[in-house]
Amino acid sequence: MIEVRAGGLDLPEVQALLRLHLDALRAASPSESVHALDLSGLRRPEISFFTAWEDGRLLGCGALKQLDPAHGEIKSMRTDPERLRRGTGAALLSHILGVARERGYRRISLETGSGPTFEASLALYRQFGFTPCAAFADYPANDPFSRFLSRVL
Repeated sequence: MIEVRAGGLDLPEVQALLRLHLDALRAASPSESVHALDLSGLRRPEISFFTAWEDGRLLGCGALKQLDPAHGEIKSMRTDPERLRRGTGAALLSHILGVARERGYRRISLETGSGPTFEASLALYRQFGFTPCAAFADYPANDPFSRFLSRVL
């Protein structure tokens, strides 16, 4: 059974997964189109970080950033490559949506990349009711390497 926990940024296995996340994004998109957060960015007070575990093994991570009191953003979603398509992303996303509802957010949005590398992620987000939207926050509006999704809670 997958257990989602708050925190974990100081754990070596979490840091390794985040390095893998950043490396994969940098390999798939030009540097100016990579909007992922590093460890220091994930430690900011407006961000809550979560990890998914099973039998003591890290499965994945994700974060929730407060944009304003009614709007949150999903950040840093990553599943261990050995655990793809086994429910980790869905467990993390369900947990993050629950936290967003508890906080009273009315909308939750995300930015992700475009192209084949991101198709599985996009399918998961669509399954959870996310639909395309305009750029939000301080993202550039016409970056062909970014896709924006949002949903009402």
